[in-house]
Amino acid sequence: MISLKASEFLDDKNWVVVGDVLNPSKYAYTILNSLKRHGFNAVGLNPTAENVGVYNRLSDIPHKIEILNLCINPYKGIKIVQEAYELKIDKILIQPGAQSAEIINFCKANGIQVIEGCTLVELAKGENFIN
Repeated sequence: MISLKASEFLDDKNWVVVGDVLNPSKYAYTILNSLKRHGFNAVGLNPTAENVGVYNRLSDIPHKIEILNLCINPYKGIKIVQEAYELKIDKILIQPGAQSAEIINFCKANGIQVIEGCTLVELAKGENFIN
């Protein structure tokens, strides 16, 4: 894994949060909305959702993606990571529980900067720093 801190990813403003982004009881929903409140250009992706306002594939997103934030089962996550590689997305933040050796190894083998961390913790640290 490349030696970076999750806080360094906060310099990039175009994020995609992958997971159950439409369910208020899930972390993906909380993360997506927290990023938006903090001024990030953040959109949600759920490969199985059939709702307006959430994407099913990274290739459907019309703007540049700088950070991919995984909040999804690693079995589904590896497929998203493989698509990210095809689209030349090279920064991935993996939330606790979404990591797997397969995802980490794929990222390392393909030059993707990958960090295991918690977006909500990093956003809270930033708030404390700014205030």
